[in-house]
Amino acid sequence: MAARIKKGDMVVVIAGDDKGKTGEILTVNNKLNKVIVQGVNRVYRHMRPTQKNPQGGRIQKEMPINASNVMPIDPETSQPTRVRFETSSDGSKQRIAIKSGKSLGVVAKAK
Repeated sequence: MAARIKKGDMVVVIAGDDKGKTGEILTVNNKLNKVIVQGVNRVYRHMRPTQKNPQGGRIQKEMPINASNVMPIDPETSQPTRVRFETSSDGSKQRIAIKSGKSLGVVAKAK
């Protein structure tokens, strides 16, 4: 099954506390079906002083959210869109935005 979202995609959160926020995908974990989106689902981690971080304190970081709670942003309309897959004549598979029909990038190249 091809991934409808990939690292580097711009997405909008469609459910949860951060609904409506947009950001870039930093990591994708296909096994757990989770993604980390820049600036979304931020939490505080209380860190004790270490040699790396001599001051310690509260550090804010992004935590994973379920991949079903994000939708890719259409490059033409800047609106959230669903994704379909199309195989071109040279055999490469592409992700296509449903709303505008524009390509979101190549998923797999021809063998």
